[in-house]
Amino acid sequence: MILEAPTVKQILEAILSDELDAVGGLEVPESYRGVVVRKDEADMFAGRDSRDKDPRESLHVQDVATPELGPGEALVAVMASAVNYNTVWTSIFEPVSTFGFLERYGRLSPLTKRHDLPYHVVGSDLAGVVLRTGPGVNLWKPGDEVVAHCLSVELESHEGHDDTMLDPEQRIWGFETNFGGLAELALVKANQLMPKPSHLSWEEAASPGLVNSTAYRQLVSTNGAAMKLGDTVLIWGASGGLGSYATQMALASGATPVCVVSSPDKADIVRSMGAELVIDRTAEGYRFWTDEHTQDPREWRRFGAKIRELTGGKDPDIVFEHPGRETFGASVFVARKGGTIVTCASTSGYLHQFDNRYLWMNLKRIIGSHFANYREAYLANDLIATGKIHPTLSKVYPLEQTGQAAYDVHRNLHQGKVGVLALAPEEGLGVRDEEKRSRYVDAINRFRSR
Repeated sequence: MILEAPTVKQILEAILSDELDAVGGLEVPESYRGVVVRKDEADMFAGRDSRDKDPRESLHVQDVATPELGPGEALVAVMASAVNYNTVWTSIFEPVSTFGFLERYGRLSPLTKRHDLPYHVVGSDLAGVVLRTGPGVNLWKPGDEVVAHCLSVELESHEGHDDTMLDPEQRIWGFETNFGGLAELALVKANQLMPKPSHLSWEEAASPGLVNSTAYRQLVSTNGAAMKLGDTVLIWGASGGLGSYATQMALASGATPVCVVSSPDKADIVRSMGAELVIDRTAEGYRFWTDEHTQDPREWRRFGAKIRELTGGKDPDIVFEHPGRETFGASVFVARKGGTIVTCASTSGYLHQFDNRYLWMNLKRIIGSHFANYREAYLANDLIATGKIHPTLSKVYPLEQTGQAAYDVHRNLHQGKVGVLALAPEEGLGVRDEEKRSRYVDAINRFRSR
């Protein structure tokens, strides 16, 4: 007698039938579909400018082997995921190929050797259902509806036990590890899991994870800028994946966001969230660099004057930085005396230049911020679950079109977050609390009509 191999389809049928208690009894498939980059294509864009490197060429959907489940880990059936800028970096092999990350992780232990493969399953967000848990996992069980944050830590060193982001073996899941969330199944550490917000669909619940947690640490946490009531906060890219959450947090905290955007449509978006002070940098024509090597302080001053015009003479207490090279000199200049520039990422370039006189003589601070520890991620997720912060999902693609989704983010053709359906056959599934949803539905859909 030939037995039919277990399939991902059987898992999906159980989830769609709301038979979550049965999920743990299903066999784990030997393979699943995932979005990958391939090691033998790491040089495919050699000689091209970053802007011309196309994720649609490098991201492939293929069958991959299901990894062995280790202690403290969970295997999750992924209903939906989302694209972050780290997916773009992975897909264009910048600033380095992620296969170097996987090789180094693979040398850590026999268990982590699983991650060192000739393909990299990408993605740092997910919403889905726990399929299996490994030894030592007690908080989660098969059938639990979850989202995942992307912090992967080993915590064998003392250095990570005050703030887990300082663990020497801290990595971003799906970027510096394998088996990420842009796939039908994903392998995570159990301490990455958090409850799925009950009033959101799968794709809505998947979209905040990385950027919402990053914005929380960067802006709200004492590990970041420790924003408080009354602060004036300059937010670059205020309608984007990261800035849209920073804008909501500033408004919810009683701070005053000054939102920098790049088009009238994006200005409309942040105004619809409640922001009143908006700068369309394209309409204003700011050119912070006169050429590749020279910044223009006159443009810093013009930008600072615009901020003061909007705020009634106030300079920003906090500058929420993530574009990097293009804007960093201006950010340091416009922060108030004693103010804070808090920076993560550098989507326009990593080599920042600024005039240190405006930093040291005015007692300003630069704080580096990277993702979030588990507590910060959990608190950020709780803001979503309680309806204080809302997803900024603007568009959703099927798994097969993840390359196009990443292309949209790479070319800044999107607003908010771009989602990807993994196992979910259509949008709108997974909502448990319709009454709560009805209270926030306009805010949930704010980015969808743009």
